[in-house]
Amino acid sequence: MKSGALSRFRLTCFPGYILCAAAFGILVLSPSKGLSKPRTPRFKVIPAPYLHFPGGHNANRQADFYADSNSPSHWDGDTFYVLNSWEQPWVASGSSLTQLGAGVPGSFNDSELPKLWIWIESSHKDADGTLYAWYHNEIPNLCPPRVDDIPGYPVSVKIGALRSKDNGVHWENLGFIIEPDPESIDCRTEDMWYAGGTGDFSVHLDATKQYFYFYFTNYSAVTTEQGICAARLKFSDRNSPRGKIQFWIRGSWGQQSTIACVTPIFPAEIDTRRRDGRTYWGPSIHWNSYLRTYVMVLNKIKDTTWATEGLYITFNKNIANPNGWSRPELLMTAEEARHANPKKSANGWYVQVMGTRKGETDKLASRAARLFVDGQSRWELDFQK
Repeated sequence: MKSGALSRFRLTCFPGYILCAAAFGILVLSPSKGLSKPRTPRFKVIPAPYLHFPGGHNANRQADFYADSNSPSHWDGDTFYVLNSWEQPWVASGSSLTQLGAGVPGSFNDSELPKLWIWIESSHKDADGTLYAWYHNEIPNLCPPRVDDIPGYPVSVKIGALRSKDNGVHWENLGFIIEPDPESIDCRTEDMWYAGGTGDFSVHLDATKQYFYFYFTNYSAVTTEQGICAARLKFSDRNSPRGKIQFWIRGSWGQQSTIACVTPIFPAEIDTRRRDGRTYWGPSIHWNSYLRTYVMVLNKIKDTTWATEGLYITFNKNIANPNGWSRPELLMTAEEARHANPKKSANGWYVQVMGTRKGETDKLASRAARLFVDGQSRWELDFQK
């Protein structure tokens, strides 16, 4: 059409097409560009035989456990390894996810680490066989004891780095890499668990091996900084990471530091220092080879007793773009999550996807994968394009 003729039509745009309405009918032109949003992948949660991680025994609590955090995994040849933690890490191995032996406690070159409360939440197996891992450290007894809370809580949290040459049996401490400003700790919080800090995270190396991307939960005393946040570390800095972290701040990568000053990608809905605080937390991320996209699963609380509101899922083609995650969709209700073990109700925490084929891990999965909650699985997650 010439511009003069076009003025006689009234243009109405619909997703994917330009429709031109005229007195004599409707003329459908070619699909428009940039008018429709990319289609979000779909998924189905399907019942599957009950499965749980090997876990270990927490001597401090005098209790056995399956997992009390994200459980990173990796392959070394034909052997599959998984790390489960509750105040200290355990490592189990076997021929596959469904054929794991009993877990054994890890050991450290730093005599202080066994005294700390640490959870290994993410890992990376390097080409030379070195295993890098990152841990969530809780510092108890910073605040006056409370009658209604668990002894030692609320805590401050920070993130540290480790390195192993034997698949997680022995660890070398590389130091703390993401810490809170000491002045940001707020003992007046109504949160049962956290008085401040950064933790409950997932780490993923990008496809070009330039950066490790950290997606973590920020429990800052600054309300606008609470929620799911992002940081990155150069791959070349993995052996000396302290002071090398860059944080996602107002849409760009900010200063190199160990202190978190951040802009959340999923902000807290209600201040987490309030009893009715509400936020997403504890992300777990994998690259889905079938969808060709990154998948993040999230926990969400409805108050700061940390009662589960539900479990959620979100997608992103580019892990280097924290603003690229889709709006979280409900993956599982609180009632479903709390019954990961059909015989025993639990917290409904620590949602995680695990690939089931050889070579797949918590960081790599395909169309069909196992869905874990509280270290237990009775579901398969089926992704659809």
